[in-house]
Amino acid sequence: MSSLQPTFSSKSSSNFNELQWVIQIRKTLEAELEDENEIPVSIFNVPKTLLATDPESYTPQLVAIGPYHYWRPELYEMERYKVAAAKRTQKQLQTLKFQHLVDQLTRFEPRIRACYHKYLEFNGETLGWMMAIDASFFLEILQVYAVQEGKTLTRVSSRMAHLVDYAGRKSAHHTILRDFVMLENQIPLFVLRKVLEFQFPTLECADDMLLSMLMGLCKELSPFKMKDEDLPKIQVSTCCHLLDFLYQLVTPKLEAGPSEITEEEDSKGTPHKEKSSANSNYVKQFLDEILISGPVKVIFKLPWTILSNLPGFAILKQPLQSLFSSEDKEAVKPEDEKSSNGISKPPLIEEITVPSVSDLAKSGVKFLPVSSVSSISFDAKTCSFYLPSTSLDGNTEVILRNLVAYEASTASGPLVFTRYTELMNGIIDTEEDAKLLREKGIILNRLKSDEEVANLYNGMSKSIRLTKVPFMDKAIEDANKYYNGRWKVKLRRFMKTYVFGSWPILALLAAILLLLLMTLQAFCSVYTCSRIFNISTTT
Repeated sequence: MSSLQPTFSSKSSSNFNELQWVIQIRKTLEAELEDENEIPVSIFNVPKTLLATDPESYTPQLVAIGPYHYWRPELYEMERYKVAAAKRTQKQLQTLKFQHLVDQLTRFEPRIRACYHKYLEFNGETLGWMMAIDASFFLEILQVYAVQEGKTLTRVSSRMAHLVDYAGRKSAHHTILRDFVMLENQIPLFVLRKVLEFQFPTLECADDMLLSMLMGLCKELSPFKMKDEDLPKIQVSTCCHLLDFLYQLVTPKLEAGPSEITEEEDSKGTPHKEKSSANSNYVKQFLDEILISGPVKVIFKLPWTILSNLPGFAILKQPLQSLFSSEDKEAVKPEDEKSSNGISKPPLIEEITVPSVSDLAKSGVKFLPVSSVSSISFDAKTCSFYLPSTSLDGNTEVILRNLVAYEASTASGPLVFTRYTELMNGIIDTEEDAKLLREKGIILNRLKSDEEVANLYNGMSKSIRLTKVPFMDKAIEDANKYYNGRWKVKLRRFMKTYVFGSWPILALLAAILLLLLMTLQAFCSVYTCSRIFNISTTT
């Protein structure tokens, strides 16, 4: 049994209770046999690769919600405020005692444990009390946002007044919100629903109140200030916890194969266009077959092949090819490549590369704000890059990092939100980039400086795995294609790579010039240059 200690114990081996572990495993197996509906894990430990980059962004600093950080001594100070919130909940229960609420939550012990990825070394009664007290405190904070959404609730207790307020001016208020969105600091949403169910006549009324509170809080926390009509319709019953609710609010759900459906609909609605485009495709294909046929290729490449093999010109071959090639290698991305079995290949590291905001702006790109991540696009015709309007404050980095950590832990498909942070990390390199986006209304900066904005995004360079997000990858590909296709960019890159950054080309040019001068001198020593060029030597 002791061999199981490192695997299942979350504390030191001396505190591991073997008997309690056996009892808990037996109860878990019996509960799973009775309940056929498997409950997915939704509250995870932060992946170590992300935790190592910035531990404070994933570790609660003021209040622990749930079992992961409950026994940390530095967080005990908030226990008295939790107990005060529990007393307030007991008053709202009227005829019922708080113990009755604890007993009801204890009945859901297997379901609560199933939500957590980590093994919990508490007995059922301890877990029930923990959930009841934490849920009371959580709802005490949430009611502030129900008031903002137009719901009528009792005022915040005087004991909690210095922690939270309706205006959100207290520093402790922002610290609590920051702790609330941390991945390891979540409480199952069905626990909050159960507590509210005792305070409202029906479960529908409780869900309506909880939805109002969560929506108000997430509007405050969301880095994207979306309009009410753009907000997705979310059912409280389908969300696992607060962070999951926020994730569903800000992250679009990708549908499989929308391009094929669109093309079929367009082709059915416009048969004449399909016919004309088919004819033009036949002509284009015919010309392509002629122009790229073997003999024609040889005829066009023969002069260049002969010239490039001449002494002294071989070194110029690569620079001239890079300058005059119709496609830049960096602009071509294998977005549509598939393996032999038809499965899309994972994106390469180079695919994240995108010009900075400053470079794109210098090449004529305009930046325009949109309301959500799903609207990210690049319009080559108008040279416009559409990016979501983002509000940045002291809590934003914690929110972004924990959304990325949650997505990495739970998403089996494309990491949409992670790809967005990679895009912003790619286009924002310096303070000047952040300033340009702020001036265009894409970044609403409530931090101290534009430099802090650049540091925020540049610090989020670590991700769990690379992924493909079609609409976002297309925007990156189109931006790269536009930028790399500009003659000004090609010339600047040519000069930087093969002139200023390469001494062999300069040495070659100097040698050629010296050779020409020596040839001219030798020629003039044999023949009279003044007579040939009609130059008068008399003074």
